[in-house]
Amino acid sequence: MASSLILPPLVSIPSSYSSRPHNNPNTTHRRLLFPYRRNWRCSATDQPPQRQRKSKNAKVELKREKGVDPVGFLPKFDISHKAFNHFLRERYKALKDLKDEILKRHMNLKEMASGYEILGMHRNVQHRVDYMEWAPGARYCALVGDFNGWSPTEDAAREGHFGHDDYGYWFIILEDKLREGEEPDEVYFQQYNYVDDYDKGDSGVSVMEVFNKANDEYWEPGEDRFIKNRYEGVAKLYEEIFGPNGPQTEDELEDIPDAETRYAQWKEQHKDDPPSNLPPFDVIDNGKEYDIFNIVDDPVWKAKFRAKKPPIAYWLETRKGRKAWLKKYTPGIPHGSKYRVYFNTPSGPLERVPAWATYVLPDPDGKQACAVHWEPSPEFAYNWKYKSPKVPRSLRIYECHVGVSGLEPKISSFDDFKEKVLPHVKEAGYNAIQLIGVVEHKDYFTVGYRVTNFYAVSSRFGTPEDFKRLVDEAHGLGLLVFLDIVHSYAAADEMVGLALFDGSNDCYFQTGKRGHHKFWGTRMFKYGDHEVLHFLLSNLNWWVEEYHIDGFNFHSLQSMMYTHNGFASFTSDMEEYCNQYVDRDALLYLILANEILHVVHPNIVTIAEDATLYPGLCEPTSQGGLGFDYFVNLSASEMWLWFLENLPDHDWTMSKIVSTLMGNRQSADKMILYAENHNQSISGGRSFAEILFGEVMKGSTITKDSLLRGCSLHKMIRLITFTIGGAYLNFMGNEFGHPERVEFPMSSNNFSFLLANRRWDLLAKEVHRDLFSFDKDMMSLDEGERILSRGVSNIHHVNDTNMVISYLRGPFLFIFNFHPTNSYEAYGVGVEEAGEYQVILNTDEKKYYGLGLIGHDQYLRKTITKRVDGFRNCLEVPLPSRSAQVYKLTRILRI
Repeated sequence: MASSLILPPLVSIPSSYSSRPHNNPNTTHRRLLFPYRRNWRCSATDQPPQRQRKSKNAKVELKREKGVDPVGFLPKFDISHKAFNHFLRERYKALKDLKDEILKRHMNLKEMASGYEILGMHRNVQHRVDYMEWAPGARYCALVGDFNGWSPTEDAAREGHFGHDDYGYWFIILEDKLREGEEPDEVYFQQYNYVDDYDKGDSGVSVMEVFNKANDEYWEPGEDRFIKNRYEGVAKLYEEIFGPNGPQTEDELEDIPDAETRYAQWKEQHKDDPPSNLPPFDVIDNGKEYDIFNIVDDPVWKAKFRAKKPPIAYWLETRKGRKAWLKKYTPGIPHGSKYRVYFNTPSGPLERVPAWATYVLPDPDGKQACAVHWEPSPEFAYNWKYKSPKVPRSLRIYECHVGVSGLEPKISSFDDFKEKVLPHVKEAGYNAIQLIGVVEHKDYFTVGYRVTNFYAVSSRFGTPEDFKRLVDEAHGLGLLVFLDIVHSYAAADEMVGLALFDGSNDCYFQTGKRGHHKFWGTRMFKYGDHEVLHFLLSNLNWWVEEYHIDGFNFHSLQSMMYTHNGFASFTSDMEEYCNQYVDRDALLYLILANEILHVVHPNIVTIAEDATLYPGLCEPTSQGGLGFDYFVNLSASEMWLWFLENLPDHDWTMSKIVSTLMGNRQSADKMILYAENHNQSISGGRSFAEILFGEVMKGSTITKDSLLRGCSLHKMIRLITFTIGGAYLNFMGNEFGHPERVEFPMSSNNFSFLLANRRWDLLAKEVHRDLFSFDKDMMSLDEGERILSRGVSNIHHVNDTNMVISYLRGPFLFIFNFHPTNSYEAYGVGVEEAGEYQVILNTDEKKYYGLGLIGHDQYLRKTITKRVDGFRNCLEVPLPSRSAQVYKLTRILRI
C-alpha cells in the first residue's frame, strides 16, 4: 500500500500569481500565509486507525477558548434569565459550527470577506478580463453589452474554462483582441502591467532566456535534478513493471510491500550514498501500532529552506508595461462599456444587472438598467492623498444626504458636496460625516434605503472616482467618513436589484412570507446561506478597501433580527429576545461582521441602529455580545417630537426626559443621541425649527416672544441631548434651525425638487446665524474640554415641579430650567467638589439670540457648605426660564 508524507511549507504567494482572476491593478496585493506545521507525520494507509489523544486536543481547545464566555456580559446588566442564558450558549455553539463550515471553503475569515477580489469583473494580468457570478438557478450564463452587440452567445461560460462549478458560480473570460498585424505573445501566460507604461519585460530579453537564467542562478547543485529530469522516477517505475526484466505474467507480479517495509529497503540500499544537497529526512519508528512516525530533519537545512524565497523575481522580469499591451491588444471590454449578465433559466431567458457590479445606471433614459465597466486609465484613476484620521474619543457626527445638500432644488453631486458642504462641516466643529443614500438605489424618493446594487455608488451623484475624491477631501479636513449601510433588507426590484436574480425565488432571499418585509415590501436576506454571507461580508470589506470608509451605521437591525421585522410590542421581557421570532442566523451574521471588520480594520467604527435595544449590542463578541462600538438611542428624538407637537411647555416631564435620554445606563458611554435626524425632516415630517418658528419664513406676524421661545427650546434640546450621552449626531442644516422639511420628488408632490435642498442662504439671517454660532460653541466645548469622553453622566437633580435638571460630568456642572415662566435667582444644586465654578456656556446669551439675563459678573459662583442632592456642597446659581448653563470647576477649595 502507498504511503504519504505531508510536508506543508511556509509559502508566500502574491494574489496576482495565484490561479484566481487578477483584481484591479490599482489594488494592493496581500500575502496569503500557509501555516507551517512543526509536527510532520508519515502515514501508511494499511495501518490501524489512530486513537484520539484527548489530552492534547483538550489543551488546544482550552487555549482557544481562553477569555471567551458566551454569557459574560449578563452579570454586568444583572440579567439572570435562564432561557436567554441558554440561547446565548446555543448561539455560541452555532457560531463555532458556522466558522468551521466557512474554514472548510476559505483559508480564513478575511478571505471569506474578500469575495470582491474574484467575483464581478476584474482585469487579469494575462491580457484579459475575468467575470465571475453566483447564480445557482441558471442553466446558462453569458455577458451581453455594447462591446459585443448584446449577443447572448459570443461571451459565455465555456467548457474547459472552469465555466460552472457545483456551488453555482459561473466564470467567463473576455479575451483582449489582438490588433491587426500583431503577433501573439511568445508564451500564453505573458503578463502585463496595466498601470506603468514600461516594465522589466520591455527590455527585449525573451521569456525562455529569463527561465534559463532562473534555472542557472536560483537552484543549487543537486536541487535542480528533478527539474531537469522530471520523469526520472516515473520512467524507472515504468521500466521496473513493464520493462524486459519485469514480470511477464500477472502471477509473477508480486505484492507491493507496505510503506514501512519499502522505507526500510530504501534505507538499506542508500546507506553508503555520498552527502547530497537534497533535503535530508529520516523516519523514526517508536514501535507502536499507531499510524504516526516522527520525521526528523537537519535544522541547518530547514533554516536554509525557510529563508529561500520563491523565484518570483525572475517571473516579474517577463512582465511588460501598459504601452506594450495597448500596442498589441484592444480591450475585450473597454472602459465605460454598458453590460448585463444573461441567464437561461427554467423560467426562460433573463437579463440582470450583475450582483457585484461597481457602477450601475439604474434607469438610463427610462430604459432597462445596466452595469458600466469601470476601468479608468491610470491618468484618470484617483490617487489617494490623505490617510484616515484617528478615531476620536468622542464622536460628533454630521449626517448628510448628498443629493439634497445643495442650495438649488436639484440633485447635487459628489463634487458639489465636496466643495460646499465639507468646509461647512469642518467650520461647525464636527469630526465625522455619516452619508445616507450613497449606495446605488433605483428610486430617489426612497432616500437610498431600498438598495438595488450593493457594490456601486449612486450614479446620480457622480462616478466612483468622484466619491473617492470626496472621501479623501474629508480625510484631509480631519473628518471620518461613515456610511449608512442597509443589510437588513433589499429592494424588491427584479430588473436592477437582486430579486429573482437567477430566476429562482431563494437565491439571495428567504422564501415564502419570511422573504418579504411585512410592511415595506422589501426582500429579506437568507443569512443562513454561505453564499449570502459571502456577499454581505465582502460588501462591508469592499467599502473599506475601495473607498476608505471609516465606519458603518447598520440601518434598522430590528428588521433583520426578528421574523416579525420589529413590528411587535416589546415589554422588555427577556423572553422577547430569545423566542421563536428571533432570527439566530441574522445575529450570527452581525457577530461575524463585527469580528471580521475589527480584526481586518482595527480602527473601524460600527454603529447599531436597533429600536429594540437588543441586550449586548455593544458588548464584545467574546463575552456574548454583538460587538458594535456604538448604538443609537432612537427614542430620544421621538420623545422630543412628541413633546413639541402634543404637549404644552408646562406639561413637560423632567423625569421622562432623563429616563429616555439615558436609555440603558450601563452602556450610556456607547450611546449615540440625536435631537433630530433625517427621519424628523424628510417626506411628511417636520424639523424642530419648522415646528418652533417655521412661520417666520412664511412671512407670519409671529411675536418676538414666540421666536425667543422657539430659539430657547431649540438650543436647550440640543445641549442636553449633546452633553448627556456618549456621542452625538445631527442632520445637515438642523444645526442652524432649518425651517423647512426635506421632501424628495415623488408623485404626491408632482415630482418637485422645491423642498429637496438645504437653505444655506439662511445663515446670513440673524436667527439662523445665532443658532449656528451656539452649535459651533457647543461642538467647541467638547473639542476643548472632552465632555463626551468623561464617563457616564451623574444625574443628581431632577425636579418635575420646578422643571429643572442638573447633572455632573467630571468637573462640569450642567443645569437646565425648562420652566416656561419661572426664573430662579439662586437655585441650589449639589456638587461634589467645593470651590469656584465658572459659566463656560450659556444658552441665554444675546449672541445666541437670547435675552442675556445673566450678567457676566454673575458667571463666577462659589459653593456653600449645605447638603443638597446627597452632596455636602451646594452651588446657588441664577436660572432664567427656558435657559441652560454649563459650569466648570476652576478652583477647588479644601475644607
